[in-house]
Amino acid sequence: MKAREYLDILHVAERLKDTPRHCTTTNRRTESVAEHSWRISLMAFLLRHEFPDLDIDKVVDMCLIHDLGECFTGDIPTFVKTDNDRDIEDNLLNQWVQSLPIEVSKDFAALYEEMEAQETKEAKLYKALDKLEALIQHNESPIDTWSENEYELNKTYAFDTVAFSDWLTELRKAILDDTLSKINEDK
Repeated sequence: MKAREYLDILHVAERLKDTPRHCTTTNRRTESVAEHSWRISLMAFLLRHEFPDLDIDKVVDMCLIHDLGECFTGDIPTFVKTDNDRDIEDNLLNQWVQSLPIEVSKDFAALYEEMEAQETKEAKLYKALDKLEALIQHNESPIDTWSENEYELNKTYAFDTVAFSDWLTELRKAILDDTLSKINEDK
């Protein structure tokens, strides 16, 4: 890869720093997509010893690139995102990936294919962390920043996604405990 091609990739990815997400931080600042991607990458790294049979480096890679499509479309909350929104994002991302230097394009395409198929434990772990991080962030944000539907959604979201792992199911239950405590404190 040429130096200019490398910089061009980084310039596109930099857009995620300015792409706001639905969540806010503890201090009420709107979170960026880049911050979310960083934290799920850290979450994956920290699970290296909990999942010794998985290729955690691959999971971290998945976490790092999973929302690059939002460079082109922005972030649309999962409970609002339509199939048409997903198709547009996927098409724009695929066009960009195909335009990259061949070795990078192949690496990205292989990861996106595995992530989409959701057949490997690595892909399942990445997907679970993506959803769990959003719940954790909601629990960290002031409750008055939650939308009305999140009071119930945060109680049920992602249990199906973590079901493949006892450890992740335990984590999801701990997150639910935090959610219920936060809701009860607000009453």
